[in-house]
Amino acid sequence: MANIEEKVENLLKDTIKNLGYMLYDVQYVKEGPNYFLRIFIEKKEGSIDLNDCEKVNDAINDILDKANYINEQYFLEVSSTGLEKVLRKDKHLKDNLGKEVQVNLFKPIEILENKKKAKEVQGILEDANENEITLKLDNENLVKLERKNISLIKTVFDWNSI
Repeated sequence: MANIEEKVENLLKDTIKNLGYMLYDVQYVKEGPNYFLRIFIEKKEGSIDLNDCEKVNDAINDILDKANYINEQYFLEVSSTGLEKVLRKDKHLKDNLGKEVQVNLFKPIEILENKKKAKEVQGILEDANENEITLKLDNENLVKLERKNISLIKTVFDWNSI
């Protein structure tokens, strides 16, 4: 499925850019019996609204149909990245160095300070490479997490700031 995501991203990024948006991510997933092609967009001057999504949807629908990359019937969804962005790509990680992230793990790890095991770790993203990421925890300790053990990385929105 990743191959479809890459093909769709390359196919659509210029069209979306010409509309005044940035293509953040493409996901092609199967949920139950249904397939979904999710296009996540951003814009520099603020948040994405329903009109933005509709504009992009209308512009890319025919392009996707013509390219015919996907054999199965699927639902097309165009949306914003949301307040807490999922970081799936190396570029996403690099763009968010120094920011607070939440990392969900497949297997629990022992956290340094309290020796308790946790499947969720939150801290400042200090570094990232193809094999691991490094987080700075509240106590200033660094923890290295293997990327193969990571199920999800997302930014953390400060709800107290609104």
